[in-house]
Amino acid sequence: MELVDALRTRRSIRKYREDQIPDQTLRELLELATWAPSGMNSQPWVFAVVQDREYMRRLSDEAKALMLARLKDFPKLERYRRIMTNPDFNIFYNAPTLVLIYGDTGVLTYKYDCSMAALNLMLAAWDRGIGSCWIGFATATCDSPAVKDKLAVPADHQAVAPVILGYPQTVPSWGKRNAPRIVSWLKPKTLGSDHP
Repeated sequence: MELVDALRTRRSIRKYREDQIPDQTLRELLELATWAPSGMNSQPWVFAVVQDREYMRRLSDEAKALMLARLKDFPKLERYRRIMTNPDFNIFYNAPTLVLIYGDTGVLTYKYDCSMAALNLMLAAWDRGIGSCWIGFATATCDSPAVKDKLAVPADHQAVAPVILGYPQTVPSWGKRNAPRIVSWLKPKTLGSDHP
């Protein structure tokens, strides 16, 4: 797949087939994720891979409970109350794989760096016919000391990107994108000589 095609056709997938991603393919995707740019080439990321569906279900339940407790603080998220109270709803959409990207908090740019690694991961996956979805609702739960301890994540690392992966059962239709909103475009002759 050409890069432009991947950029234009990748979508967040929320319906997955049951079959698991082969380990070798997953290792290749993680290796490609590490080619993301990072501030001062710090590469502050570590990856935790979860393929235990029962553990993912428990994480989902914990994340839903946490989100419900926080809805009062975020009125714009109130529309999610119905799905968060549905015991059958899994925030990981029953995907076979969850990749958690954690960043070293001692690196100033860790959140940006790990976000770029997540995008590399998702684009590389799409190139191989593997769908993905960034599950922001899971971030706080996956950053808990208990989860980090279970997954052997260093205490000084913070959860940045919970990304689910799997082979799509269905792919959403391609939505349109708004044109870029360019608020300024300064060229050398744009500024007067008296401008500070």
